[in-house]
Amino acid sequence: MSLLVRPEPFSTEFNRLFNSLWETPAVSQRWVPEMDLVETEDHYLLKADLPGMKQDDVSIEFNDGALTIAGERKIEYERKEKGFFRLERSFGKFSRSLTLPDGVDPDGIQAAFHDGVLEVTIPKPEQRKPRRIEVAWHGNGDGNGKPATIEGSSTES
Repeated sequence: MSLLVRPEPFSTEFNRLFNSLWETPAVSQRWVPEMDLVETEDHYLLKADLPGMKQDDVSIEFNDGALTIAGERKIEYERKEKGFFRLERSFGKFSRSLTLPDGVDPDGIQAAFHDGVLEVTIPKPEQRKPRRIEVAWHGNGDGNGKPATIEGSSTES
């Protein structure tokens, strides 16, 4: 006969905490900063949360209709052999690209960095409206500005 023992309610949490004390942190983690893109009447506003980063840690490039924001948040601690050591904040290199509509003027894109938030203002392209083209008549007319009637006949062969 085997005896089944139900673990006490806190044993799972206790084991998780106990095991986490000896886990080694990952050497490199994939970090993807959160971004918002908002459309207004005359521009797009991109906001990226980049806590702990400086303006020099971020690069913004516009190439072939794509806006790319890239950077790296470096780890602040060194590995220690003794003592408590646990890292939960993400770090590492990142790169995010956003395809912009045709006609965006790259010279009009502006970026500012405030309190760990990158704000990129992208002007909307001017609306491409159809343009009506008047056709001028340069030929013999009947004097009232209308083309002369052309008479003719056709035969099938």
